[in-house]
Amino acid sequence: MKENYCLQAALVCLGMLCHSQAFAPERRGHLRPSFHGHHEKGKEGQVLQRSKRGWVWNQFFVIEEYTGPDPVLVGRLHSDIDSGDGNIKYILSGEGAGTIFVIDDKSGNIHATKTLDREERAQYTLMAQAVDRDTNRPLEPPSEFIVKVQDINDNPPEFLHETYHANVPERSNVGTSVIQVTASDADDPTYGNSAKLVYSILEGQPYFSVEAQTGIIRTALPNMDREAKEEYHVVIQAKDMGGHMGGLSGTTKVTITLTDVNDNPPKFPQSVYQMSVSEAAVPGEEVGRVKAKDPDIGENGLVTYNIVDGDGMESFEITTDYETQEGVIKLKKPVDFETKRAYSLKVEAANVHIDPKFISNGPFKDTVTVKIAVEDADEPPMFLAPSYIHEVQENAAAGTVVGRVHAKDPDAANSPIRYSIDRHTDLDRFFTINPEDGFIKTTKPLDREETAWLNITVFAAEIQYAWTNVYFFLTFLDYNRHQEAKVPVAIRVLDVNDNAPKFAAPYEGFICESDQTKPLSNQPIVTISADDKDDTANGPRFIFSLPPEIIHNPNFTVRDNRDNTAGVYARRGGFSRQKQDLYLLPIVISDGGIPPMSSTNTLTIKVCGCDVNGALLSCNAEAYILNAGLSTGALIAILACIVILLVIVVLFVTLRRQKKEPLIVFEEEDVRENIITYDDEGGGEEDTEAFDIATLQNPDGINGFIPRKDIKPEYQYMPRPGLRPAPNSVDVDDFINTRIQEADNDPTAPPYDSIQIYGYEGRGSVAGSLSSLESATTDSDLDYDYLQNWGPRFKKLADLYGSKDTFDDDS
Repeated sequence: MKENYCLQAALVCLGMLCHSQAFAPERRGHLRPSFHGHHEKGKEGQVLQRSKRGWVWNQFFVIEEYTGPDPVLVGRLHSDIDSGDGNIKYILSGEGAGTIFVIDDKSGNIHATKTLDREERAQYTLMAQAVDRDTNRPLEPPSEFIVKVQDINDNPPEFLHETYHANVPERSNVGTSVIQVTASDADDPTYGNSAKLVYSILEGQPYFSVEAQTGIIRTALPNMDREAKEEYHVVIQAKDMGGHMGGLSGTTKVTITLTDVNDNPPKFPQSVYQMSVSEAAVPGEEVGRVKAKDPDIGENGLVTYNIVDGDGMESFEITTDYETQEGVIKLKKPVDFETKRAYSLKVEAANVHIDPKFISNGPFKDTVTVKIAVEDADEPPMFLAPSYIHEVQENAAAGTVVGRVHAKDPDAANSPIRYSIDRHTDLDRFFTINPEDGFIKTTKPLDREETAWLNITVFAAEIQYAWTNVYFFLTFLDYNRHQEAKVPVAIRVLDVNDNAPKFAAPYEGFICESDQTKPLSNQPIVTISADDKDDTANGPRFIFSLPPEIIHNPNFTVRDNRDNTAGVYARRGGFSRQKQDLYLLPIVISDGGIPPMSSTNTLTIKVCGCDVNGALLSCNAEAYILNAGLSTGALIAILACIVILLVIVVLFVTLRRQKKEPLIVFEEEDVRENIITYDDEGGGEEDTEAFDIATLQNPDGINGFIPRKDIKPEYQYMPRPGLRPAPNSVDVDDFINTRIQEADNDPTAPPYDSIQIYGYEGRGSVAGSLSSLESATTDSDLDYDYLQNWGPRFKKLADLYGSKDTFDDDS
């Protein structure tokens, strides 16, 4: 608190000093024109006029953050024409005038009424003017001046970040740059030392240091080891006033992490590893694991393992598990307890990445001895061969021996072996096996043409002896299915010549009809070949011939080409379709098997019509019958003409029927004037959705009677109640039929047909009815009695409109 009072006192003194400096420029400020001055004589009697000083001042200063009880005196304005009698009034305007800055209009003293902050606003521009107090007439032109806020050290330094994070490699040299921290001060850097910062370290020594002027943090100790300590917390201070006493300060925290380098070799925690493996283990099975510890991390801690020596290098292998950094020892090939019971390996662990800077810390590898003991196991039987191939002839009788498989027990017990066939591989049960000696036999004859190879699987299992005591001591055999071996057996079915050859395709020959004088062609009618399901040894070569009974066939012959094909030739000419259009030629085909097999196949030969070049035209015997009559094209043309004529007749009849006579003959003598036509077409009788039929019904006629307007009624007519349609009926047909019946039964109707007009336009119409027929029933003030005087030509109108009173009385 005492220091604060001293600081305020110093600030007040500084403000007074600035205040005195503000008035000093009255003697050295720039001149302004004044309304008052004196004359001087120049050369040659010339009178020179020198203007006196009007306004003289420099920039004003005021200390920020002043908290005294009285307003701060900023400065004083004075004009040369002010004689002190109070007739001059000083006026202040501009930024903050009247709110922050006030002026004594008599003395010209300017005071600051509020606490100012330079960081919010550094200066204010004001206008001053001297006027006459009574008339407010300006005595001097207005002048502009500036009030600057004088800075004090009221803002501590602030770092750009509250916390920093930096990394530096372990074992770095002293003075290695880590990170630079920067602070800023809101005070005026051009005034005093308020914004001059100095950096220092508060926490983190002796490991790190900081440069006082730049804020760069550097290492201060050599060989800092990440494995010993990885993270350091450093506190940096920035202090203004050049670091002197009384300055303000700010701090920040810097977390520095040592990054890893490969400065540690891998080490095995023990010198010998003991492991064991069963002789029943299969290659690829894991035997054990070794691990060398490397305190480094990341790629610097990667370790690879290798077997460098030992008698088990051929039987075992080692791989690296990079997730756990372990060496995994696996079985490379099967081991046998009865052959070798122990193995020794020398395993080396080495770093993958080595840093040349720290090669002196090496070697970056280590070795260990691994001893592996082989454990005895009850092994399954072993077949003498990995697979077997046997042969058997097709059609062999059931019980024929195919071959034998043999297995033995590798264990010292040499248990007996029992054999069986996997029935999943022999679904048809073609074979059976002797369970004691392994001989395989057939159960039925085999057909090579169905299956040439058969693959089965044979199991071999050890026999275990078990004893039981049920009334007597009995011995029985139990197959140990846990110790079971299997072997594939391929059985080839040998071919026997049991299939005769046949045509390779359904052959058909064609021969042109010709006269007998035409020479025979040397070209075969057709070339045939054969196919045999038997093996090639029992198939080709094929021999083609005619049966002995038709060896001298007068029409055709067969010539064997000795290449498993034969040609069929004609022995004569003059074939005619009218005599015979189809020939069936039997051909005997024999194979080359022992004994040979043969079959008789029938070749169909057709007699066809050909052109002069020998090209086939038709093989149909009915072609000759068509030549005697009309051709197909002619028949089609005749049918087309008949169809066209029928179409023309139908169209003509249709057009004749569509012509209609007019139903009504309008004569000029028909001058009835009671027909009123409305050119409004409806939707037809079936259109019951377009409009409501009720709109055609006059509400006045709902009671069943609407007076006729085409004639003058002589007496009241009441229609029959049963003929009235429903008011809201939508059936147009019923509506019209009802109206027709009413007209037919109306005794007041004329003897001629009368068109009924339904011109009701509805109630509530603004325009009202436009029809003159409604005039007889409306309450009109017009008098139509004068129509009686117009003569017989207007008698009809006179009866309708001129006798209103009479009509009303009748109704």
